[in-house]
Amino acid sequence: MLLTALKFIWYDKPKSIGALAGTLISVFLIGQQSGIFIFLTNGMGTLVRNNSAYIWVVDSKTTNVNALSTIDMRLCREIESIKGVKKAYPLVVAGGSAKFNNGKSAGMNIIGSQAPYFVGGPWAMDKGTKEDMLKEGAIITDFFDTKALGDVALGDNFEINNKKMFLAGQTKGVRGFGAVYGFTTIERARYLTKISPNKASAFLIEKDPNASEDEVIARINASITGVKAWKGEDFERVTVATVLGSTGIAISIGTLLIFAVISGFVIIGLTLYSSATDRIKDYGTLKAIGATNGYIRRLILTQASVFAIVGFAIGYALMEAFRNGIANAGTIFEYPLWLKISFFFITLIIAFGGSLFAIQKITSVEPAQVFRA
Repeated sequence: MLLTALKFIWYDKPKSIGALAGTLISVFLIGQQSGIFIFLTNGMGTLVRNNSAYIWVVDSKTTNVNALSTIDMRLCREIESIKGVKKAYPLVVAGGSAKFNNGKSAGMNIIGSQAPYFVGGPWAMDKGTKEDMLKEGAIITDFFDTKALGDVALGDNFEINNKKMFLAGQTKGVRGFGAVYGFTTIERARYLTKISPNKASAFLIEKDPNASEDEVIARINASITGVKAWKGEDFERVTVATVLGSTGIAISIGTLLIFAVISGFVIIGLTLYSSATDRIKDYGTLKAIGATNGYIRRLILTQASVFAIVGFAIGYALMEAFRNGIANAGTIFEYPLWLKISFFFITLIIAFGGSLFAIQKITSVEPAQVFRA
């Protein structure tokens, strides 16, 4: 069966190349758009995800870590008095505007964490250390945001909200959503953004090792009004849902994915149908010498399987080349295993779905047609 299918494919090289091209283009487009979607959603919740070991306490109406309301610092002591809470770390997150010596400006999410622990502060350090934030006017940004930040180099001075700062260190691969991250001390973050010393944006709670996370969250929510405690992964999930619900990102990328599937389905379908039409006598001969419609279906599906497997292999290689290429520019993401498996099954569905046109055409052929003039 496979040998016969390969002979059919090899005999009509132009159409086979067309079907193969349709498959790999669909795979690449689906992978490309999925990768961009992963990167964007990772950016939406990256602050929570990289601090998911802590319980997040935020304003009761807040469902987005990128838009935190301020809460009273006095609640910090109240939270620490709750059974199961080991330590509460305040965090300040606020927007700012940076101006650079080359005349460029950029929006910045300023994240202030408390010394000496710097919980919620920078991670994935590339140059410098977290302790460098203790220097007067110090701030840490990401290596991949250098171009957006006026090509600022380590030690360079610039302004944030009209206040003089300098670049004290860099992370690598810490990318936010909507604006670049700038990490500094909690006191300096308040100074830059004019947030009262009596206010914070969130508290990151370290629980006692023997305490149940669910029980600690329940106690916080039952004891203190005006705030809500979240598991890290839950707060990340609701953040992503909130952002996607308020933007057109999901619809835009979803539409492109649908068109990628449709285009592959149509290209493969029309190519196999055209090939089957051109070789109608060959299929008729097979039926005349005893091949059943079931055999013909399996033959066409085998051809489709070859296109799917080879097209997926080439398309996946192009996807990985694309992923590695844009990673050098800071657009970093990974395809989870379940998604890679999904890509393969989608490719099979596209190929098998497209082959239905040819199957319908060939199975309707009468064997006697091959002997007609």
